[in-house]
Amino acid sequence: MTRRPRPRLCDEAGSVSVEFAAAAGPVLLVTIAVMIAAGRIMLADNVVTDAAIAAARTASLARTAIQAHQTASATARRVLTEQQLHCRSITVSVDTSSFTIPPGQPATVSVTVTCVAELTDLALPGLPGNRVLHSSFTSPLDQFRGRT
Repeated sequence: MTRRPRPRLCDEAGSVSVEFAAAAGPVLLVTIAVMIAAGRIMLADNVVTDAAIAAARTASLARTAIQAHQTASATARRVLTEQQLHCRSITVSVDTSSFTIPPGQPATVSVTVTCVAELTDLALPGLPGNRVLHSSFTSPLDQFRGRT
């Protein structure tokens, strides 16, 4: 007489896979969330750089230092708004000291744009609610253009 093996009450086949999936799920979600946050920060940094470039270019076309300040500030804010970057605060610094250099000599105008970007919509634990981003750009003034 041959004995049949008794069936097990609890079959454990595949339990390791389930345990791994349960442990890896949260780690995978956090990794994806961090990648999204890093991508958002990189995009915001590119937008601030674009704003600094556009502001320096428009400031370099101005005839006066006051006009350069006004156009650079307006251009930087317009670029940030058009690109839908929500800044808690925006600071635009314009160095127009080269406007005093007489025409015929090389001169430049520099613009620095600082934006405190809000990241509160990401809602990741440990991630700061905002990030300070800044970028500078220098644009040459036309040597033979009148300036005051």
